[in-house]
Amino acid sequence: MPCHNQQLNNISSGQEHPMKQVRFANSNSSNSSSVSAVVSDNEPSDASRQTVSNQENLGPQLKLLPLNDQIRELQTIIRDKTTSRGDFVFCADRLIRLVVEEGLNQLPYSECTVTTPTGYKYEGVKFERGNCGVSIMRSGEAMEQGLRDCCRSIRIGKILIQSDEETQKAKVYYAKFPPDVYRRKVLLMYPILSTGNTVIEAVRVLIEHGVQPRHIILLSLFSTPHGAKSIIQEFPDITILTTEVHPVAPTHFGQRYFGTD
Repeated sequence: MPCHNQQLNNISSGQEHPMKQVRFANSNSSNSSSVSAVVSDNEPSDASRQTVSNQENLGPQLKLLPLNDQIRELQTIIRDKTTSRGDFVFCADRLIRLVVEEGLNQLPYSECTVTTPTGYKYEGVKFERGNCGVSIMRSGEAMEQGLRDCCRSIRIGKILIQSDEETQKAKVYYAKFPPDVYRRKVLLMYPILSTGNTVIEAVRVLIEHGVQPRHIILLSLFSTPHGAKSIIQEFPDITILTTEVHPVAPTHFGQRYFGTD
């Protein structure tokens, strides 16, 4: 089933709303200087400077959604301790959808020609077959519906990883994937990257099932610099897509989303 996705564009503001600092999803040598560029006379906040600096230090494996007022507001509402659960889930689902849409943009596609109802030949694109999702339980399951809303027939596997009470090390308790997962591009879903240990263990399980790290795209909402760095150091070929890199991650996400706080 074809998956519909949109390129996330920077939203330009009117004169009454000064433009904010922009983070680019792609970072390479040709535009590295523009990553930290400020598109208005207003000075960026310390948090914005820190986020851009973190992206530059971690390299092209880390991709950030372009920052705009919509994303900034969603991040704020999710972090606010006074936010009601209904608003929390609503805003989390919106942010998840934006991350999933951009994650789909990282998948391979091929050109194709279709015929419109008026008989016009249209040159377009279609996703190549062989993609799947894998959620890291439990919080990763919050992102499954967002992926299904974009790709309703996509197959989704699951991994359950918990910390051992004695050693505090991540331990795999359950893993179920499509039989041919080794042939597929994997969208690994985990909303909060704190230490990175859980994701590292999940990637190891995928590798044991034949998945190459370069075929794994980690979809996350928030990440700490330590978490992203740990994952990239362990698996240099993996791609991490997130909305923010900040020393303080909203680790309450799973409890608030599922109402277990």
